[in-house]
Amino acid sequence: QVQVVESGGGLVQPGGSLRLSCLASGFTLDFYAIGWFRQAPGKEREGVSCIRTSDGSAHYVDSVKGRFTISRDNAKNTVYLQMNSLKPEDTAVYHCATWEAAGKHVCSGDGPLGYWGQGTQVSVSS
Repeated sequence: QVQVVESGGGLVQPGGSLRLSCLASGFTLDFYAIGWFRQAPGKEREGVSCIRTSDGSAHYVDSVKGRFTISRDNAKNTVYLQMNSLKPEDTAVYHCATWEAAGKHVCSGDGPLGYWGQGTQVSVSS
């Protein structure tokens, strides 16, 4: 069975850091990309970051570039998202997910998802 389980969210002050972890297991077929999207109240789904399977390249939405870093430990089937210099606008539920293909951009919010987890809350507030 396929499982995608996230952890690591929490409440931090602006400028703080969090590291999200995603355990993805049970896949029998490969996927286009694996990474994270976020969903804030009243906002559309936004692809945050992912690693493309074909070449291992990392991709980020412009608003987090330079602050977030995605990494993957293949031996542990785990994907990480290190989030530094967090801003209030980063507040959202973060979901680990696989993409079946690109949308308008690699792992953008409009792209077709394969599997995703239940999410972990990230709150950035003073």
